[in-house]
Amino acid sequence: MTTAPITRRNFRISGAMALMFALMLTACNSKDREHASQMTSFSATPSKSATPQLFTIPQDQMSHVQVITIEPTTLTNTLRLTGTVAYNAFNTTPVITQVGGPVSRILAVPGQHVKAGQPMLDVSSPDYSQLLGSYLKASDSFRLADKNYARAQDLYQHHAIAERDFEQAESDRNQARADLNSAEQGMKILGIKNPADLAKAPSSAEIPVLAPISGEVVERLVSPGQVVQAGQTQAFTISNLSTVWVLANVYQTNLAFIRSGDSVVVQTDAYPGSFHGRISYVSPALDPNTRTLQARIVVDNPGEKLKKDMYCNVIVTAGKLSNVIAVPNSAILRDDNNQPFVYVAGGANQFGRHDVELGESQNGQTQILNGISVGERVVGDGSLFLQFANSLQH
Repeated sequence: MTTAPITRRNFRISGAMALMFALMLTACNSKDREHASQMTSFSATPSKSATPQLFTIPQDQMSHVQVITIEPTTLTNTLRLTGTVAYNAFNTTPVITQVGGPVSRILAVPGQHVKAGQPMLDVSSPDYSQLLGSYLKASDSFRLADKNYARAQDLYQHHAIAERDFEQAESDRNQARADLNSAEQGMKILGIKNPADLAKAPSSAEIPVLAPISGEVVERLVSPGQVVQAGQTQAFTISNLSTVWVLANVYQTNLAFIRSGDSVVVQTDAYPGSFHGRISYVSPALDPNTRTLQARIVVDNPGEKLKKDMYCNVIVTAGKLSNVIAVPNSAILRDDNNQPFVYVAGGANQFGRHDVELGESQNGQTQILNGISVGERVVGDGSLFLQFANSLQH
């Protein structure tokens, strides 16, 4: 009586175990068939670069994704260099004292704007009397020689003197004219633009040194009492600051993209906005210390804001790539093998990975050489979000 229930209970347990085993076996067989199916499907399906595997994003998450349609575009090739401001040497002139002697007065200071012909300093010159005397003597000599020439010409025309005497009178007149011209130059050193007007001659030996050009005084090199040498001592430097130079450093890798005439944008930390100029010269030799070449840029300087030795960032427009396919840099991702790819929109809320080959990168965009075509819709902002969402689904 006690054995029958035990037998039935054992039978029920044995039957349950058999059923569980059968289910496990069925599940295993099902997984094997699924695995076999997957293997067969993998071997028959083209690679994802040819037919990307699509995944779907819920509609409420599409706000994280920006899709752009690929169209042919133009990439501007720009280079970013560094440089410093310098005076434009073609608009910068030294002020050389034309007379010798001690400096009696300084009439201009750095930062002051002067006009051509404006007195900048006075020199107590012992040469004053000599220059004035030379002019008066040369002037008298020329008047006499001119009269003698006129008389000799009249006599020669009337056959009253020999041709040799007439030629001598003409030669004396020419020599006197040359001496007077030289003396007139000396008078101009004294500040007398019209040497014939002796009323404007200085009443003392205080000789003014005049500004040769209009511009800003950027340097003073003499002091009161200093003895200067005629034609040798530099007293000031004047520069017209309407344009300046920016001297930019160009690395060897960028030499192919730098040419005279290229347009340039110059930016500084001191002022908002930009200054514009052009490359006027590229050095033919490398600096042995920096291994760079120097590009000279002529830059417009409105308001004279750019100052000597100011640090600048230089943006050079160095050609264009026309009719190319390009995407924002934010659209490009890389996998664990460093393969670049983008996400391309398929059906509704569906996206697929396209491996791509990259070209030039300029101004936040990168040229795509292979992998996508004109008219396809590529994810720009939000590509990282799609990559994360895709990883969760797999």
